[in-house]
Amino acid sequence: MSALPTITPRWNDQPANTPWPTHEWPEAPRRADLEAVIEEGFADGSLGETNAVLVVQAGRIVAERYGGTTPSFTGDGAPVDAATPLISWSMAKSFLHAAVGLLVEEGRLDPSAPAPVAEWRDDDRRAITLANLLAMRDGLDFLESYEVGRDSDVIEMLFGAGKADMGAFAAAHPLAHAPGTVFNYSSGTTNIVSRLLADAVGRHEDYHHFLTERLFEPIGATSARATMDESGVFVASSFLHATARDFARFGLLYLRGGRWDGSQLLPPEWVATAQVPYSHDPETGFYYAWQWWVTGDEFASYEAHGYEGQLISVVPALDAVVVRLGRTPEDNAALVHEWRTRLLATLAR
Repeated sequence: MSALPTITPRWNDQPANTPWPTHEWPEAPRRADLEAVIEEGFADGSLGETNAVLVVQAGRIVAERYGGTTPSFTGDGAPVDAATPLISWSMAKSFLHAAVGLLVEEGRLDPSAPAPVAEWRDDDRRAITLANLLAMRDGLDFLESYEVGRDSDVIEMLFGAGKADMGAFAAAHPLAHAPGTVFNYSSGTTNIVSRLLADAVGRHEDYHHFLTERLFEPIGATSARATMDESGVFVASSFLHATARDFARFGLLYLRGGRWDGSQLLPPEWVATAQVPYSHDPETGFYYAWQWWVTGDEFASYEAHGYEGQLISVVPALDAVVVRLGRTPEDNAALVHEWRTRLLATLAR
């Protein structure tokens, strides 16, 4: 196992002369060097189709571009622009992290306690803690694979027999390892956590109301919409839609240590749990904290990642947030991060 980096969590204050983007984003003059790197993201066919790139620094938009069309199964999709809500895929996991933090602050969830999952009361799974789930170290035998023709628990959960009640589908899986011992990235694990949240705040419209009132509206993310499964639980593994600007608002909330326009929405110590890794993923080279990825780079960046190259990169050393949305072939996923590295290097000049 690769040694975990020692990371001191950090965040930045909003500059005194910069308004919070609760309603409108303040903007800064565009930089030609940034625009050139962003052009690579749209023109390089190896990245597939890039739909949106947005760069925020010091609380202001310094670069923004849109292109391509929305996915459609019935013909050509609509052109993408600043008002187009786009899918998060697994970036939704990081939104769930924020929602859990709200309940932890209120004492309604305890990361150190055994997760109150009804199916686990009478077997060895009862030792799994909420912290184990958040860190993807629960030990459950769940296969996260998107390869065509290969058995896949995540595909069965999202689109097959498990889609009506995804948390229950995932919770039914047995242990493969002792809780807390092995990292296994699992969308099923996130949906178990989301079901625990639903047990606390309610399902269907109650869950929507909680997310909207406590998270989306305070930061001005008015386009954000979570998809519920038939059981009324947010499919927090995969299904949240928002505009690029609203994804950037969420990144800015973390960059500001959970603070927004005079209010402390999330405790700083909770934001810290997004930055300190517990595991290393040899497939991607990244580290994993609690529902966030940690790069270990020189800029102290940590990220929400999603299938096909969705990305919210929070970059404390540059006081920046980078959002990239699009459809990149899975085999080329690493190229998105190489492009992001070039973008950050340019932003640092």
